[in-house]
Amino acid sequence: MTAAMKSAVHSRHRCGNNIVALLPEGEAQMTLYQRSTFRTLLVAGTCLLASPSVFAEATCGAPLPNYDQLKAALAAAVSAETSGFDLQMWATVVNRDGIVCAVAFSGADRGAQWPGSRVISAQKANTGNAFSLDGFALSTAELFSAVQPNGSLFGLQESNPVDTTVAYGGSADDFGKATDPMVTHRIGGINVFGGGLGLYSSDRKIIGGVGVSGDTSCADHNIAWRLRNNISLDYVTNGAAKAFAGDNAHPDNIIYDIRPASPIGTSASGFGHPTCFNTGNPASLPATR
Repeated sequence: MTAAMKSAVHSRHRCGNNIVALLPEGEAQMTLYQRSTFRTLLVAGTCLLASPSVFAEATCGAPLPNYDQLKAALAAAVSAETSGFDLQMWATVVNRDGIVCAVAFSGADRGAQWPGSRVISAQKANTGNAFSLDGFALSTAELFSAVQPNGSLFGLQESNPVDTTVAYGGSADDFGKATDPMVTHRIGGINVFGGGLGLYSSDRKIIGGVGVSGDTSCADHNIAWRLRNNISLDYVTNGAAKAFAGDNAHPDNIIYDIRPASPIGTSASGFGHPTCFNTGNPASLPATR
């Protein structure tokens, strides 16, 4: 190969601060068209990889609540809600990348609420975040009917399993404290009954999710709703309740439209949730901002 050919074959193009060889020695026998095409694709791909990401890594700072803020907001929400069995609750917040930011409980100690609800609250937080977008929120309550056989999202509940090493690792003495072992880790998990919501900042962007568990699923939803309102992260633009049930004041609210008669058990909107003991009135919940 002549020096000129080698120069052409190994010509280099700069993309930002990255310099890439366009053709390796073994490709010297490519046709002119092949070499030109290869150069174009390689440069384009390298520039794409070298460019800064559109989405920066999510963090757990403000406006997401810290441990003390979450605990106070949860206590206030539990006190204000009268539906269900009036039990103590667990709450978890995740950021947009699904990293656990805080875990708290409302009772006197970690045994004052169902121990199993700690991980369920994390599942709900993950789900509320993972399946909501800036322009359309889906609460976990709205997923109940959609994941039933023949539902539009059947099988969703089997996806994204909980990371059990995160869920059950560490010392139980730290569960529900600022040092909860789930904090700073990605929990995963999908939950499809009430209690999980996306968190929306004042610019109407989703920044994470909150999950609440410890009572009936209907009460869980109501308490999660009040908690989100307490931390002022309910700037929700649209959701299934607004789009399919006409609830403009509560776009991702729980929907009670499962038919008691034929066709039994089906939801008129496709996003309905069963009623519970002492269900409560979803219309009485605070309107979103």
